Amino acid sequence: MSSTPATTDTPIVRALDEIVGAGDRVVSVAPVTLDAPGRARPLDVRVSAPASGENLPVLLFSHGNGWSLDGYAPLTAFWASRGFVVVQPTHLDSRRYGIPLDDPAFGQIWSERRDDLLRALDQFDAVEAAVPGLAGRVDRSRVVAAGHSWGAQTVQMLLGARILDASGNAGEDLADRRIKAGVLLAATGIGGVELHPFAKEHFPFMNPSFAELTTPTLVVAGDHDQSQMSSRGPDWFTDAYTHSPGATDLLTLFGAEHSLGGIPNWEAAETTDEDPERVAVLQRLTTAYLRSALDPSDPVWKRAAAALADRGTGTGRIDSK
Repeated sequence: MSSTPATTDTPIVRALDEIVGAGDRVVSVAPVTLDAPGRARPLDVRVSAPASGENLPVLLFSHGNGWSLDGYAPLTAFWASRGFVVVQPTHLDSRRYGIPLDDPAFGQIWSERRDDLLRALDQFDAVEAAVPGLAGRVDRSRVVAAGHSWGAQTVQMLLGARILDASGNAGEDLADRRIKAGVLLAATGIGGVELHPFAKEHFPFMNPSFAELTTPTLVVAGDHDQSQMSSRGPDWFTDAYTHSPGATDLLTLFGAEHSLGGIPNWEAAETTDEDPERVAVLQRLTTAYLRSALDPSDPVWKRAAAALADRGTGTGRIDSK
């Protein structure tokens, strides 16, 4: 694995920087411990926010399997520098907790993950108070969410996706209407016969229905992402876009595997496709999408998508519906 280059000064990144704008300094505080009665471990979150600015939107972020509030800085720090207050919980599947698959607590982690994000939103007074100088600068009516891999599955429930039972019926509506838009990064697709036995045994939630996902959503997939949970090819990770009325846009990153160029962290073992330019493009495009989703009069997403089509044809493609 190569070391991270010192710059991502490429034509597409420069073009997107002109659209998205320069970033601010970031203040990040962790751990912030929130109330979570009955949880197997205390609920700790990281809060990252720009050092200045008013009416800041909130971005809830859910990490992939095994990670923690200390991961995903390539994305979360960028989003914070561009005006979002980013809240990242450490979910119970984090490696630092060491809960094995055969532990009774593991079977409920998928639902506990959703609760972690909602606890952060419900206890936002404590979240805001944890960051010096943040009080009074947040617009709590503008909330978005993003997640990677298992984190994307967590977030898609908040956006409206449901889980099919053994009879194929859609389960409980677990959406939260406070969340206005979302980004699903490498979100696993529909279940079915292609789902491997291990996934069927340990991840019963991996049988989603996207028909009820109506919240505006950007789906991001790598065209070289081959799951170990399904025999489907990389198109499996585009199912949320294909089957959801709310998933308005699909960003396909060329050559990207499951880490999408290195979003969990640079030089992490999971990063099999490290590519700083790919991550830089992803940072800027997701920022643009969420800004326009929160303010449809803001043309930043259309401008960013046009820039990718013009100067980033070797990097990725955006499909819209």
